Amino acid sequence: MPRLLRFIPLILAGLAAGLGAARAAPAAAFNTPIPYAILIEAETGTVLFEKSPDQLVAPASLAKLMTAEVVFDQLALGNIKLDEEFTVSENAWRRGGAPSGGSTMFAPIHSKIKVGDLLRGAIVQSGNDACITLAEGIAGNEAAFARLMNDRARELGFEKSNFTNSTGLPDPEQRVTVRELAKLAQHIIRTYPEFYKIYGERDFTWNKIRQQNRNPLLEMNIGADGLKTGYTKEAGYGLVGSAVQDGLRLIVVVNGAKQEKERANEARKLLDWGFRAFETRLLFAEGQTVAEAKVFGGARGRVALVGKGPINLMVPRGTPDRISAKMVYVGPVRAPVQQGQPIGKLQVWRNESLALEVPLQAAEDIGPGSTAQRAIDAATELVIGVVRAGFRKL
Repeated sequence: MPRLLRFIPLILAGLAAGLGAARAAPAAAFNTPIPYAILIEAETGTVLFEKSPDQLVAPASLAKLMTAEVVFDQLALGNIKLDEEFTVSENAWRRGGAPSGGSTMFAPIHSKIKVGDLLRGAIVQSGNDACITLAEGIAGNEAAFARLMNDRARELGFEKSNFTNSTGLPDPEQRVTVRELAKLAQHIIRTYPEFYKIYGERDFTWNKIRQQNRNPLLEMNIGADGLKTGYTKEAGYGLVGSAVQDGLRLIVVVNGAKQEKERANEARKLLDWGFRAFETRLLFAEGQTVAEAKVFGGARGRVALVGKGPINLMVPRGTPDRISAKMVYVGPVRAPVQQGQPIGKLQVWRNESLALEVPLQAAEDIGPGSTAQRAIDAATELVIGVVRAGFRKL
């Protein structure tokens, strides 16, 4: 049975009608001098603004988001515990501690520190010594930990980013995209709500040294509660931040700013613009059929697809934007099909930009068809395959 990538254009009639009825003044476009930036709505992942979002760039300390995610995952798996102690090696002390001249939690050499405190040292103080100690405690050495970082990145669907160390210190092979950083922040917020609270802590004291959280958004009274800043000469100034207003959470990523002040101001402007300029529209209610996928060898020839819940899209107020959508899946889907089985995804485009991507699943069970039905399906797919092969030769 040939299985092909299938695209089904969809007409979002309800959304189009809602937009046509809008009478608010169109939202002004946003511009920023920062070379790499993205703004998304946290619940759905709707992209509100992007600028070179898929360009690979040096992450600096923004890489520590991936370091923390690996630690969170190891805690969730039960492989380590918050009160377990790791030893600060000479390597961690020299490369990340007081002698390094970089971000540090000032952990004494050969001291034993609990995982929970090392996490705060890595998140609140951006301590390189904390990150290296966590990496060595979990994987034995930093290179092995970097492999865990990349394994987790691929598991989470991040195809471009590559990590070579736990700290974000300069390495020509260590690169990320702002889009994948935004998705990583979204994942952390959604998956680890208890650990996410650490990102909002204003300060942390270790070794009798109190250091403040470096995230400037936390002091701006805009509902910000995380996540991380970064800087190296190569990367410039970067920030991954999140804020909530009236129950709506946005995630902003900027990287490559020339100055610390520019980083803070542009991130805030993006958040302010997002909260002001967009509104939420319902695309599909919970349980509403989004599209149908062709079934091979089933009691029925098609299966209805739905989202895991309601599917919403944030759109500019009074938008003149062109909204289009398609359903993408590899098919036909072989029977039997189980309700809830993942099958493809809905892609919604605003003008030429992909604004939203939502996984779809089967809305019902489809059992195997009769022998005759399976034979008919096989013959049909064979003809389709021959026709498509002929078109490729033309």
